Amino acid sequence: MRAKSGPSISAVLICLVASLLGFAQSGAGVLGADEIKKIVPASFFFRGQSAPVQLRNSVGFKAQDKLVLAGLVDTSGYSSGIREKYQGFLITEVKLNIAGSELAPGQYGFGFKDGKFIVMDVGANDLVNVGAHRDDQLQRAVPLKMVSEKEGYRLYEGKNWIGLKTQ
Repeated sequence: MRAKSGPSISAVLICLVASLLGFAQSGAGVLGADEIKKIVPASFFFRGQSAPVQLRNSVGFKAQDKLVLAGLVDTSGYSSGIREKYQGFLITEVKLNIAGSELAPGQYGFGFKDGKFIVMDVGANDLVNVGAHRDDQLQRAVPLKMVSEKEGYRLYEGKNWIGLKTQ
């Protein structure tokens, strides 16, 4: 009679790799395109209207097990007064520090205008209005991207950017 043996080495390796992949996905970091596609809303309500979200211009990061998402929206149906400072949505499940200003978890509109980064509540009331930075060394500017840096993340709109830190 053969004695029962434990799990095979290949079964143990498969479980170990699956655990490590799960651990890596649960950590902090910039979200990939596949993750963004699964969680970004198709439209965003702001100032009495719902606007389509530009999925290709949506970004985000994970802070532990919570998310911060941003994306550009089609603002063509908005008045010129709102359209000039509202470019996209910002959804955060964590408290953020934006250039020294605190932003509570929630859903907001944002825009880059005249060297400033503006965050508004869904009624278009300004909550954060801080100076944005410009990266003239950036070779390939895109409409919206998220980049990890030592102490947080940079949200880029073209060559303009703002630092985001979780609290």
